[in-house]
Amino acid sequence: MPMTPITTQKELAAFCKAVAQEEFLTVDTEFIRERTYYPRLCLIQIAGSETSAIIDPLAKDIDLTPVMELLHNPKIVKVFHAARQDIEIFYLLSKKIPAPIFDTQVAAAVCGFGESASYETLVNKIAGKEIDKSSRFTDWSARPLSEKQLSYALSDVTHLRVIYEKLKDKIEKAGRTTWIAEEHVYLSDPALYDANPDEAWKRLRVGNLRPKHLAVLRELARWREQEAIKHDVPRGRIIKDDVLIELALSAPRKEADLSRIRSIGNISSSRAAAIIACVEAALALPASDYPQSEKHRKLPMNITGALAMLQLLLKVSADKHDVSASM
Repeated sequence: MPMTPITTQKELAAFCKAVAQEEFLTVDTEFIRERTYYPRLCLIQIAGSETSAIIDPLAKDIDLTPVMELLHNPKIVKVFHAARQDIEIFYLLSKKIPAPIFDTQVAAAVCGFGESASYETLVNKIAGKEIDKSSRFTDWSARPLSEKQLSYALSDVTHLRVIYEKLKDKIEKAGRTTWIAEEHVYLSDPALYDANPDEAWKRLRVGNLRPKHLAVLRELARWREQEAIKHDVPRGRIIKDDVLIELALSAPRKEADLSRIRSIGNISSSRAAAIIACVEAALALPASDYPQSEKHRKLPMNITGALAMLQLLLKVSADKHDVSASM
């Protein structure tokens, strides 16, 4: 029987009512963000114990309020795998974090499946199934969606039911429920999903940049983030990361200096003026206000041997208890 996404308010209301008494719901999304700053939601997949559905948020006049009510229902656990991006989407739509949540990637880390276990790995090792990943990077905004795409999308929540129940049981028996609860508190912090231009420079691989250059980079990254948000375009559409770092190193103070940076390409006068203003603002700061990368933070002397021993002990302990070292 062909798979048909929910595209009408009547269908959506009926499905949400049908799963409103569930103890848990598995949830996933499909989205695209290659051309925008904010993710564009294209599909929502939800499964209860007996029923599942694909919801089309791009359908004409559809109102996702019933879905949001499920996501914020305190009596239903919302199960995600690698929850951060999905939570971000729902938070941007409603300014509320789905709660309570359970992230199977976090749970897998305390159950011996290693760091950042993929969904495919857990489907294979826990559910004993295989996933056809050929539809993973398709254009989810295109309509109509193929049967193959819909089948792939739905499998992201149907197998998750088995994974959740088995991981939850294992964690409870091992007495590690509080371990994952701490991680879920982190994932439920709105600050994680609110864009903060002041922190944008920390996303970049800064290498061995000196504090003065980091100060320039911080100003440039803040400006780029604000521009990307304002125009809803990817950061790289404003200026690419490697160019941003090159600008931080060269610290141009005149438009003529910018023309010597080959990788920057053609930029408008207004954008050139903004870059120079960022450089000037950074260089005007006292050295005490410069940021520092982790590589420039000085550790106490003679700590190398102790640090190596502690890392070894951590690995031994993690292996002994069948848990990822980061947990």
